[in-house]
Formats: sequence, C-alpha cells, structure tokens
Amino acid sequence: MDRQAYTAALASLRELRGEIGQAKKTVAAAQKELDKLNQQRARKVAGLAGYEAAKADAVAKASGLTLADVVRIAPLLDPTPAAVRTAKADDQAAAAPVQAPAPAAGPAEQPVAALAPALNRPAPVVEQPAPAAPATGAPTVVEDQAAVVEQPASVAAGPRELPTLPEGAEGARFEAVTTGLVSKRPNFVQQARATVFLDAATGDLAVRDQVVRLTLGARTPGEILDAVLYSAPGTERIYITAGAPWHDGAERYSTLKDAVAAWLNTPSERWTTAVGSGRDKLAGHFVHQRQPVGRYAPASAPDSGSTEIRSMGEWFDADGADVATCRQAFTLLWQALRRHWDDAVLMGSPSQTGRDLWSRTIPTTGKWAGGYPVLSEELRGLLHATGGQGRTELILPPRVPEQLPALVEYDRTFAYAKHLWKSPVGTPRRITAAAFAVMSEAEQTKALMSCSHWNVRVTVPAGWNHVGLLPAPVTGERAWVYPSTPGETFVTWAGGAEIHLALSNHLAPWKVEILGGLLFEDGKPLDEWGKRLKAAWADLTNLSKLHGDERQRQAAYLASRAVRSVLLFGLGGFAQRPRLVSGTTPLGEALPAGVEILGQDESVVTWQRQAGFSRDPYAHPEWAAYVWSGARAALLDMKYRQGKEVIGHAGALHARPGTVVYFGTDGIALTERQMWPYRGEPGDYLLKGHLTGPVPHPASQEQYLKLRGQGRAELVATEKGAEQS
Repeated sequence: MDRQAYTAALASLRELRGEIGQAKKTVAAAQKELDKLNQQRARKVAGLAGYEAAKADAVAKASGLTLADVVRIAPLLDPTPAAVRTAKADDQAAAAPVQAPAPAAGPAEQPVAALAPALNRPAPVVEQPAPAAPATGAPTVVEDQAAVVEQPASVAAGPRELPTLPEGAEGARFEAVTTGLVSKRPNFVQQARATVFLDAATGDLAVRDQVVRLTLGARTPGEILDAVLYSAPGTERIYITAGAPWHDGAERYSTLKDAVAAWLNTPSERWTTAVGSGRDKLAGHFVHQRQPVGRYAPASAPDSGSTEIRSMGEWFDADGADVATCRQAFTLLWQALRRHWDDAVLMGSPSQTGRDLWSRTIPTTGKWAGGYPVLSEELRGLLHATGGQGRTELILPPRVPEQLPALVEYDRTFAYAKHLWKSPVGTPRRITAAAFAVMSEAEQTKALMSCSHWNVRVTVPAGWNHVGLLPAPVTGERAWVYPSTPGETFVTWAGGAEIHLALSNHLAPWKVEILGGLLFEDGKPLDEWGKRLKAAWADLTNLSKLHGDERQRQAAYLASRAVRSVLLFGLGGFAQRPRLVSGTTPLGEALPAGVEILGQDESVVTWQRQAGFSRDPYAHPEWAAYVWSGARAALLDMKYRQGKEVIGHAGALHARPGTVVYFGTDGIALTERQMWPYRGEPGDYLLKGHLTGPVPHPASQEQYLKLRGQGRAELVATEKGAEQS
C-alpha cells in the first residue's frame, strides 16, 4: 500500500464512521419506540385483568405474548387453581433451605487429586499450517442436545459446578443399587395394535393392503378419527405420514407448542381425551412441537379402548414417500426384526420398541440370569447430571477461516451400534483420588480403560492448536463446551473412553488429575441386542440397494432408518432422565400437584410436570452414558481394525488443525475432504455432503444446517452427473 492508497482508505473509513453513527441513532430510536409499545401492551394486558370473565389464553393470543408472560403481567389471570398455586409455593419454600449457599469470595480450595499417567508417548507429527490464525481466547460454541436453538455469539456462558461424590454414609448410596428393582426378561408377548397410515395433506389412507381416499374436513382430531374409523373400524393407532395437521393455524399462537396443545384438545362431540388406567392414569396427550401423541376414546364410552394419533417422524423422515410405501416400510421392519426375535412386536414409538426388544435378550443363564440391578436413585441422578449426550459444537473464527474453502460433511453410519459391545454392569466401586494415587501404573491404565466414569481436573497442554477433547459444564442452553485454549483448566466428569483418548492421543497427552470416580465391572448387557439390530439393519440396507422394484428399495431404506431409531431412542430410554409428563384435566376439577399450565379451552386444561425418577426396572443411565462417551471419543479418533490389528484412523484429530467447522452428534463438517475409507460398516465415516467454496462461515447452528442441506444436494447432483457421464 502506498501513501495515496493509505490516504484514500482513511477517507473511506471516516465516511463509514459517519454511516455507523447514523445507524446507531436509528437503532436507538427504534428500540425506544419498541419499548414504548411494549409498555402500552403491558398496560392493556393488566387492564384486561379487571374483566371478570377474562381468560389468559385469549389475552395471550391477542397480544402475541406467551401464557407465562401474561400471567406475570397480570397474576389475576393465572388459570392455575388457587390450591395448586399455594401447594407449589409451599413446596418451593420447603425446598429453599436445602440449597447450597453461594461460596464466599476468595481463592477456591482445590480438591485432592491424583495425576493420571500419559498412556503412550505421542508419535512425532509434522504439523501442517492451519488456514486460520490460532485462537487467542476460549471458543464460542453452540450446544444444545434436545433441539436446534440459535445461540448468539454475544451470550456469555459461565462455568457450571457439577455434583461430586459425598463422603461417609451419604456417599454409600452412590455405590448401591435400588432394592427390589431389577431388569428381568418378560414372560409375556406384547400385543400388536391395528395400525393405519394417513397422509393428512391428501387424505390417502393405507389400511391393510389397499389405499382409500378420505375427506378429512378441517383436519381436527375428531374429524380424522371419524373418517378413519368409518373406513377402518377397530383402528388403534394412526400414523400421520405427511401434512402435520397439528400445525394448522399455528400463526395464531405465540409458540408452536401452544398451537399443538390447542389442536390436540380441539373439542369433539364424539371423542374425548383417553386418560388411561393404572400407571397411565392422567397420561392424556403428549404435547411436542413436531411429534405429538394424541390419545382419544369415544365420548360415549371413555373407559373403552383408545385410538392414538402419532407422527411418522418418530420412526423416520418419510421424505415424500406415499402411505403405501410407509406401510410397506413397517412391514419390512417387522419382518427384519422377526428374523432375530420370535416375539418381536412394533410398539407405538421406537423407544418403546427398542427397550422391549432389549428385554428379550436378557440372559437366561449365567451371572445375570436373574436380571440386571437398577442403580440407586442418587447414582442415577449423578449420571443424569454429569453424563452429556452427543457433542454439538459450532467452531467460530478465528479458529477457522471467515471464508471456508468448502464445507464437507461426514456422517458416522449407524454410529451408536459400534459402541454396544461392552457396557458397565453391577454395583460400581468408588475410586478416590488417594486410592488412584497408590495404584500401579498398570492398574491405573486398566481402570481408565474399563467401564468407568471419572471426576477430573483437566489442563489443555501448551502448544495445543486443535479442537477440544473433553466437555466442560457451563450455564445456559449449551450445557457443555469443549475448551481448547492452551493452559486452560477446568473440572468435569467424563467417561473412560474420553479420558483414555485425552491421555493417549497422537498429538499431545493432556494433563488429567483424578478427583474421584466410579469403576464398574465390564459386561455385555447390550451386545446381543446390538448384534441383532445391526443384522436387521444390514439386511434392510442391502435390500434397499439390490431390490429390483424402486418402491421396495425406498421402503427398505425407510425401514433401515427405523432400525436406527429403535437403537438410538431405545438407548436414550435407558438414560431414564427425569420424566416430563403432560396431560389434560376437565375445567373446574383439581389439577395434579406441581403442574405447569400449557393452555386451556372451554372444557379442559392442558398441563405438564416433572415426574422425577420413577421406579423403572429398565432404567440404566450407566449404559447410555458409556455409549455416548464412546461415540464422542470416536468423533475425534476412530480406529479401523482388521481382526485385532489397527489398520487406519479417522476423526477430527486426524484432520488438519483449523479445518474442523462443526460437530453434530454422529458427524462432523470440515473445510476439506479426507482420505478416510468407507466400508459401509457401523461407525464408518460416510461422505454426506460437499458444498464448493468459498462459503461464508455460518454464524449460527441454523445457518450451518441450511448450508449442510445445500452441500448434500450438491453432492447428490455431482454423483448423478458422474454416473451419467
């Protein structure tokens, strides 16, 4: 740059400064006007509370506020019965004294720790230059394991303290199982339910081996039930394959969940909410933004059999498949599972199906023939609080370029199926820092490579220039981040697979100090279940490629995706996190204690509540936590084996520093292609998308998902072009 260009750039910068100043004034004026309008709305909402017949849900719709916002502005409009509000306030007051006091300012006392050994000397690696400058601070990431939520880069997340193992008699509960609660093999066969498949957009209904066209009217639950039961009497389950009628009129509601709740509770002369019986009493509907479950019974006989309306999306994305193909996919799924389970039955959801199929693999001989014991509630709570699920992280500049040379997506095929061969069983043994310190190095290594869960203090090594390896807890929606700044120290919990990787990776061993841990016996409670599901998946995958009929190929592919859901959600069912139960109660009747009001109409109140941990004989969060830990580790380093010999590696740590853009549970996105072999086996990295650059770096998860879709479409088009040439 010469002096003339420098002077011209300064002049341009001054002009830009003026434009920015003007823009700031415009934004400030707009914000002032918005604040004024919000205040006017709040005053009007408060004024409406003076009308005796005012209803919070009507005010919420008219104002564009949520029901909770309306109740906060005008408490008199709270639809929750006074008795319930009083009970809830009493519960909160009773719980307040047990909260831990905030720590006093000053240097924190460091817990006793034992340094874990580096498990191997890292091999010499010639580092290739990264395309971006090294990061100078902690990364800002996006983390949400339940839903896609855009996290602005400006939202700060602070450290979150995780629970630890208490000492003394209280700590003994963390090395115990629940008395009288064991996972046992069932001695009965599940009953199949009469099922049909409905395209709510076209009215097409697949029942048995024929397709009929229905008139659905306004597509309310009552009209759908009337039409389906007229054409297919005795139907007990309706899967909606397309059309999502629960989103009709969603623009009238402040949230999608409110719209779904209103649709589920649309009044009908002939149908009422099925409240179930026994343990399912008051179960009612399940309110979910995209995959709700509506349960209905005839109004003339509410205690008779019920009919469910469910989303096909629980099992797979129909992706334009017609109802006959969806029904055929279910037939192929049942046939594939039946080859491995004589008593296989497809239940309402893949989670229920997966857990039922697993229960039929519980051994009848050997040490665990009597069933697998369920851990104590305290230990299950600890695993729930300290064992995260899949890794979801968007890596932002300057750790990666502002302009990406390309966006290349790799997805691990049927990923979790690779990590079921070994799982923790029995009552864990507590390992203190002092006990770990007196172990020999061989004993320490064996403990870290066994089924285990560790409380550790971690330090990122000097000179580290790659992605983070271990999760660190933070407040906010993200829950977990993955520090990678050299010298950064944090305290966390992690599974043995991740700790082992941190100590043995080929780049540089991390400093890991053991604060305590839980050491389980190595077992194979999920191995047989996993082998059978992998065999069913392989059969269907092959059929989807080799069958001569295109419809059968598509149906087989959808069925293979359903097997994936059975494993994925079946595994999540073992986690048995505190349950969120939703239901409905007739207007005027007392609501269950501790509920949150979701909405109400002229006849019913829809609510939800945290139900805590149930006495579920199939609750095994130790299994889910161990598999999730192994899958997170495999995103960083996965070994290709031929017998016992390691013949190759894949994963983020085997890509150049500065090229990893995104982690998404069982896949990663990079700026360049990798030479990772794909054999079509569970866990292999499949090239899923390639978006040619330059590509602006996505600033949010939502933007990344949009680019990902473009990359997948471009790769499909490229592969089709190559086939035709």
